[in-house]
Amino acid sequence: VGSDATGLAMGFYNTRALPIYAYLHGDGHPHYAIADDFFQGAFGGSFLNHQWLIAAATPTWPGAPAANHSIIDSNGMATATPLYTPTGPVLDRQVTQVCPSAVANRACGDFAINTIQPFQQPFRGSPQLPAQTGTTIGDELTAAGVSWAWYSGGWSNANGDVNGPGWTNGTGPTCGDPDSQPNPAFPFCPNKVFQYHHQPFNYFAAYAPGTPGRTHLKDEAAFSDSIAASGQDCQIPAVSFIKPVGLENEHPGYTSESRGSDHLVDLLTAIRGSACSKDTMVVVTYDEFGGQWDHVAPPGQGGTAGPHDLWGPGTRIPALILSPRLKGDFVVDHTQYDTTSILATIERRFGLASLSSRDAAVNDLSNVFNARSPFDT
Repeated sequence: VGSDATGLAMGFYNTRALPIYAYLHGDGHPHYAIADDFFQGAFGGSFLNHQWLIAAATPTWPGAPAANHSIIDSNGMATATPLYTPTGPVLDRQVTQVCPSAVANRACGDFAINTIQPFQQPFRGSPQLPAQTGTTIGDELTAAGVSWAWYSGGWSNANGDVNGPGWTNGTGPTCGDPDSQPNPAFPFCPNKVFQYHHQPFNYFAAYAPGTPGRTHLKDEAAFSDSIAASGQDCQIPAVSFIKPVGLENEHPGYTSESRGSDHLVDLLTAIRGSACSKDTMVVVTYDEFGGQWDHVAPPGQGGTAGPHDLWGPGTRIPALILSPRLKGDFVVDHTQYDTTSILATIERRFGLASLSSRDAAVNDLSNVFNARSPFDT
């Protein structure tokens, strides 16, 4: 259930009732680790943290219109809340405040920080962020000849990939799936809760329709097909990102924890039952913390040491790592990580350059292979 009730920041879910809990505590469960000091890469929401997942950087909109710039008060706040009254004019928009900053150590200029639409299909409405030209982890993997893909639930429908994996909209001339968004224009038939701002590569010119890079953006159904075909030999890329469609991403307001958890268990079960399992490390985490209070300050805040900069990292998020090479069937890793630790892991595994100062400085996830059971004495 979605709500703006302030008190819910102190709430919690009974996670023992979730399918993933039952899966991880059942007989013969996979080896898994809880990374209990893992932070979201950037302050803010889903859009910005997806960008930091693939680029370790904040996108820019050079010359953004004034109407799209935020305005902050003397405390650095851009909006009122039930427990906060601004000290002056505020405006919460897609782009940072105009320089110079009204408050020291606050970002200013043409940085896109809040939800904004991509320049190319699939997108919905405006404003649209000009296509980005910075370097992503996808660019580096491609240049190094390492296979990879971004698999997104609902991608074929949203991208107009008629009859592609996951396509559910028939042959036209209208979108045949009743769960498509209102008034779609065939063949672009996105699911009604398809999240455009969860598709970070689609904001980059190198992955525009018709480019070679576009072939790396696939429907999640294509991953399922590859895993199903991996009975004897692994058929998935060396690096796979999987982003469930909105109905399966556990987001409050339009889906549920249990539905997303069911989907996660299905994915993990399929991977574990394939030939890929023996050589695959799975990282399960979230884009951002969702508004829940946490008692652990992120690096750079409240005296907490660790790699940080103007953009983050932000609040802690859950992180689960599965691998048959862990030192036990359940371990806890107390190493400090953030979202860019995923990038650092990929970079160091395949000998790639760091994308920014952050992913160069953070711990990669290899420390998890030294983690021990909390029950060891």
